[in-house]
This record gives sequence, structure tokens and C-alpha cells, in this order.
Amino acid sequence: MPDIKTYTIDLNGKKQTIKATPDMPLLWVLRQEVGLSGPKFGCGGGFCGACTVHLDGAPVRSCQLPVGELGAGKVTTLEGMAGDPIFEKLRAAWLEIDVMQCGYCQSGQLLVAHALLKDTPKPSADDIDSAMESNICRCATYPKIRQAIAMAAGTEEHHHAG
Repeated sequence: MPDIKTYTIDLNGKKQTIKATPDMPLLWVLRQEVGLSGPKFGCGGGFCGACTVHLDGAPVRSCQLPVGELGAGKVTTLEGMAGDPIFEKLRAAWLEIDVMQCGYCQSGQLLVAHALLKDTPKPSADDIDSAMESNICRCATYPKIRQAIAMAAGTEEHHHAG
């Protein structure tokens, strides 16, 4: 018999009670038990970043974090970012220059970008590249992702496609 336990997690500012085995990845808890769709399953190995969520404000790969190790950490997903000033600037820039193609990786991209701007409000191009290098975009929208982050930070002029 699997060792199913009851966990109360701090998710997007609310307490959420779920039942899971201690080794169930947080990603599956969020998607299957809670029903969120922001964090995505990409590689399952923590390499691509599609499953990124914030744990106490820092980006983590939810596919690699067993729910039994979460403890009292505060989890924030894309769904919990609405209204956050940094996130709203990122979202506006993303939409203004039409970053998304398929959109699958974008939740993780936005959460890593948010953590970057929270810690480094005016990042250099190298700061952006360094922060974002471990998030994979299969559509290769990297130039637009970088541009949108710079726009949100106010470090790049707005360029409109003609």
C-alpha cells in the first residue's frame, strides 16, 4: 500500500489540504490534486524549467521537489502572480512584443524572470542570459524573452514591429 499522507501546503497565499505520498513531486500535486495548469511537465528531470514555481520567492523545479520535503514553504505558481507589480510589468511586455509561440514553457520563463527582476531590478543583458539560460523554449523565442525582460525592467527602448 502506498504511504498516503495529508499535507497542508501554503499555495498562492492560501492553505491547501491535499493527500499524496511523501515522494509525489510537487508538480503532480499542483496539477493533479489541486488542478492548476500553470506549471507544466516538460522533461521530468529538472532540466527544462517548464515546471518552475516559486518556493519562498525563489524559483524551483517542481518536478524535482517531493511534497514530503516542502514543509512550511510558501509555493507561488503563475496563477498566484496576478497583481504582483513585477509580474504585471513582465506580462505587459510579453504581450506587447508577442513573445509566446506555443506558450508551453512560458509559465516557467515568467517565474524565473520575476525572480531575476525581484533580486536585480535593472539587469544587464548578461544578468538576463545567466538567469534564463536553464529554461528551455522549444520554439526558440529567446530573443523576445530577453527583450521582454529588459522592457519590463525599463532597460531597453520599446521597439514596435512595423
